[in-house]
Amino acid sequence: MTSLATRLRDRRLDAAPTRAQSIAFGASGFPTQLMAQTFSAFIVYFYVSHLAVPPGWVAAAMIAHGILNALLNPVVGALSDRIRTPWGRRIPWIGFGIVPLVVAFVLIWTPPELPTGGLIAWFLVVVAVYDIAFVVVVLNISALFPEIFRTTEERARGNVPRQIFAILGMVLGTAGAPLLYESIGWPGMALVLGAVCLVLLVWSFLGGMIERRVPEAASEAMRFRDQLKYTFANRAFVPYVLGSLFVQTSIAIILAAVPFYVRYSLHAAEGESSLLLGAIFVTAIPSIVLWSAVVRRTTPRTAVLWSVAVFGIAVLGYLVPSTVLGAVLVGVGVGVGVGGLLQLLEVMLAQIIDEDAVRTGHRREGAYFGVNGFVVRGSVVLQAIVAAVVLTSSGFDAALEDAQPVTVDGGIRLMLAVIPLLFTALAWLCFWIYPIRSRDL
Repeated sequence: MTSLATRLRDRRLDAAPTRAQSIAFGASGFPTQLMAQTFSAFIVYFYVSHLAVPPGWVAAAMIAHGILNALLNPVVGALSDRIRTPWGRRIPWIGFGIVPLVVAFVLIWTPPELPTGGLIAWFLVVVAVYDIAFVVVVLNISALFPEIFRTTEERARGNVPRQIFAILGMVLGTAGAPLLYESIGWPGMALVLGAVCLVLLVWSFLGGMIERRVPEAASEAMRFRDQLKYTFANRAFVPYVLGSLFVQTSIAIILAAVPFYVRYSLHAAEGESSLLLGAIFVTAIPSIVLWSAVVRRTTPRTAVLWSVAVFGIAVLGYLVPSTVLGAVLVGVGVGVGVGGLLQLLEVMLAQIIDEDAVRTGHRREGAYFGVNGFVVRGSVVLQAIVAAVVLTSSGFDAALEDAQPVTVDGGIRLMLAVIPLLFTALAWLCFWIYPIRSRDL
């Protein structure tokens, strides 16, 4: 253990990362997205349907989870920027957080036999630990990205394996988890997924997470209030974070609307939703490589504007199909835009951090990723509001099952196509006024 700690303490990255280091770093995208997608897709179903916890209690617990997660992001980000250790700023957070994160994830799905009140208490405590560990690990991994990869060229190439791993994690989290809990039960699913996450996180940590020497010691003295003030005063960050919020809201609305679209607009089996979602994610993988080539030949701003435009135009296609096949073809176009957004948004944020470092003398990756995480969490709230308003105003009634009023089809298509287009248009305007027009500073 001492030898390993010494090697971690002494290693520093002084040149561009090797391909092996880039792949190892990118592997972190798989376990983090696997845990996040499994949690978001199945946690309510598990506690309500399997454990018979009243939905209202679960909803209240999920609200508490969302608030805690949002607040943790800027706090952990600011602390990560301030702390100096012989092992670096980010590495200790990640190293100490991996095991608690995986253990908490497993415990979420393996509660002891408790009455309803005990299950809620278990949920709140274990999910709080999971939230803290998740933010600590994932935010610091994200903060390493602009530090490890220092130019747009490096970032465009280095982000490809990370986003491909992330998409594969999303697919396993949404499609693989049901196969596991149906065959080996929820505890078995938790143990298998937890073991996979632990192995990949350890590999990524040891093989790809290497800090550079950061001489900007002045950031140690920056107060939390000043961190927020300088972050929101950044002329590039404000349009970026608003554009990112609108984009994330569009994607969240689409993912929430697809099951309704399949059942009530296309009148297909519920399981066909996986085809529509699969078309998006599968297409996004090669699209990441495409957009990587685009940003290396243009600028982050130009590439993002094109990807947002492709995404917005493609989602409008959901107004037309009457069959699953037609909707799948639309999903291919949507996936091209999604691939660009996954690939390019962090490249653009890294550019903002570079500009801030030149202007202030501080490298504040943690602060920027933390505040970005806090703001983008608002997409969950906006998605919930849109879904509630559209379904209610269109006359949707869950008690009617498939025999919904004819207005429901129009409302669902509005939610899946027109409203995401409006949010995407707002995002495009935000990125249009983004002031950094060069590729590298």
